[in-house]
Amino acid sequence: MDSQELQRIKNRYDIIGNDAALNLALETASVVAPSDLAVLITGESGVGKDVIPRIIHDASRRKTGPFLAVNCGAIPVGTINAELFGHEKGSFTGAVASRKGYFEEANGGTLFLDEIGELPKETQAMLLRVLQDGEYIKVGSSKVEKTDVRVIAATNLDLTHAVAEGRFREDLYYRLNAIQIKMPSLRERKDDIYLLFRKFTSDFAQKIRLCKLSLTHEAISQLRSYRWPGNIRQLKNFTEALTVMESEPATPQKERVELDAACLMAHLPQELDSLLPAAPASSGGSSSTLGTDQLRTIVKAILDLKNQVDALERQLSELKAGGGTPASIGQMHEEEAEWQESQSGATPQATPQAAPKTKKQMTDELIREALDKHAGNVKAAAAEVGISDRTLYRWLALAKSSNQK
Repeated sequence: MDSQELQRIKNRYDIIGNDAALNLALETASVVAPSDLAVLITGESGVGKDVIPRIIHDASRRKTGPFLAVNCGAIPVGTINAELFGHEKGSFTGAVASRKGYFEEANGGTLFLDEIGELPKETQAMLLRVLQDGEYIKVGSSKVEKTDVRVIAATNLDLTHAVAEGRFREDLYYRLNAIQIKMPSLRERKDDIYLLFRKFTSDFAQKIRLCKLSLTHEAISQLRSYRWPGNIRQLKNFTEALTVMESEPATPQKERVELDAACLMAHLPQELDSLLPAAPASSGGSSSTLGTDQLRTIVKAILDLKNQVDALERQLSELKAGGGTPASIGQMHEEEAEWQESQSGATPQATPQAAPKTKKQMTDELIREALDKHAGNVKAAAAEVGISDRTLYRWLALAKSSNQK
């Protein structure tokens, strides 16, 4: 499939992204559409599996027929056979009239069965008969009915594992799996994450008349490195909530609000536990581990420090480009030596030349100078240094903790 045809499909179904695995899934859907082969779509919850059946149906010879989507996991076990295959009047309590099932309603078209792995074993046997012979029997009837339906199934489960455990029929699995299309998870599409973020914030901000959000380079890195266990669905919900919390009313003069990494981290769902290394157990069989809140504080402090260093590097580059220096390097070294003396109580030995300062020391120096210049005004000092208010408050807390030790 050429790139123009692929882009046409994306535009028609509002699909964002250029990931190779995503493109392969879309191409496969287009190739198998003209046939009547059964298709099994696999992938985690929230990856957008539901768009593939629509693409297949619209490009098939059945496109003028009905298209029905059924979530098998949302139908109670006691009524699922009646929902799928229909029932006769009086066949069970509450069956006050005969009713068509989805296979009868979708005759001549396409039936999409989502969460196929949730079907009970009895229903699996009835579905296998429909796929093999196009025949079924309504609940409470003995008459064999005929249907002409193309079945497309989807699951977020490992059906081979379910087969091995006896929870899913092996013959049904092979019947459904004539063609398999795998939808990639969002963490496998890192280059698409910010594209999706921009799409979601733009659409939602326009709907509620707020400024669109954009992210700094550091914030984009944070967005890309997050696991997104809920995939596209989670990213969409997160982006809309973030737009409400951090944006402001749009005006002709201002249509966009930029967020930094610290602000983004403050809103990201805290799921750091699975990313942090486990503490080794002691030889006595018991372990002493930091609490979840402590671990999160440590990780945030590390991220804030990186943001401070990045801000310092940007300021140094700007000052060098302007022909100036941030301060007398010798003076900065002397002040650092005085500070070290006040912390340790030791008398510093005279040296002909002070050692070069670390990035953290230079960052701390800039922050102190900004706070002194603005008489302790955190907002003004943070703006001058180029960091967020939250980052500066955390720096102050860390500095206070260090002084108390």
